[in-house]
Amino acid sequence: MRTFRRGLFATLWILALAACASTPRFPVDEGVVEVTPREAKRDMPSLEGSQVLWGGVIVNATNLEERTRLEILAYPLDGRQKPDVEADPQGRFLAEAEGYLETADYTPGRRVTVSGTLKGTRKGRIGGAASPYPVVAVGGKELWAEDRRSPAGPRFHFGIGVIFGG
Repeated sequence: MRTFRRGLFATLWILALAACASTPRFPVDEGVVEVTPREAKRDMPSLEGSQVLWGGVIVNATNLEERTRLEILAYPLDGRQKPDVEADPQGRFLAEAEGYLETADYTPGRRVTVSGTLKGTRKGRIGGAASPYPVVAVGGKELWAEDRRSPAGPRFHFGIGVIFGG
């Protein structure tokens, strides 16, 4: 009986740990091309129509007549497919989603991951310089929760506590 309990406990423990493991939001299959926006801009004619999975930080969001265009500063994705803003940026791209996205939610500074099809490039501007941006027709998107952590730095906590109990 004791062996059965240990086995049951071990099985439940493994299942609980597996449930806590993070899984990617978008399935990555053989059709997804592993290329950065900077590389795609350079090699666009041959990449048009390819599937990509990119993420980054929203620079601008614009609602157009039948779609919403997001200008995104790209960063590499971590294991959860969330943009890793501690890494070096990988260029800018435009993500075009059919329909209306609430620009009050898709604000500059928010992290987003998109999957979709490369449609070519569109002229854009970074400051005063003209630059072509790769354009992704969005098939799926994940707007990540805002990071509410306080700024890094030393924290000191002082307190006096009394514990009663028996």
